[in-house]
Amino acid sequence: MKDLYADIDYVLIDEEKMQARINELAQMIDTDYGDSDNLLFLCILKGGYMFMSDLSRACKAPHVIDFMAVSSYGDSTTSSGAVQIALDLKSSIEGWDVLIVEDIIDTGLTLSYLLENLKARKPKSLKICSLLSKPVRHKVEIPIDYLGFEVPDEFVVGYGLDFAQLYRNLPFIAVLKPEVFS
Repeated sequence: MKDLYADIDYVLIDEEKMQARINELAQMIDTDYGDSDNLLFLCILKGGYMFMSDLSRACKAPHVIDFMAVSSYGDSTTSSGAVQIALDLKSSIEGWDVLIVEDIIDTGLTLSYLLENLKARKPKSLKICSLLSKPVRHKVEIPIDYLGFEVPDEFVVGYGLDFAQLYRNLPFIAVLKPEVFS
């Protein structure tokens, strides 16, 4: 069995710090959406599932959840820019307050495409909650309404983020040893 921990160069954000920040984000969302009757948390799969789960449990504002699978990475460490929607929403978002729950904003190209796609579906509001952002890699400006952490230009894994579909189950955000993905 592969030892995933042996591939870690260092832990960037430990589990305790991450959970504390998720609770802070949940409080902000509760304040902003406490009076919404139609709040939808839209989880972007696969990477966003752990963040979505913890954020949803921490939020007291009533909300429903749905999922989309959108990719521009494949098994690479960099975004190709060619966006594919592998799984679309199950129902209309017209008139809903939609909160996109994302794992990481890297170049911003995938999310930029997704924002335009979702705006055309006429939600009441559309905001972004991202666990991580790599500002140095942004190619387009993305309005991040709720942000967990800014991270350096390193390849990060754990807590839903993967490399070649591995490392998602790590309970922290870590940087892989370069030899693992080079």
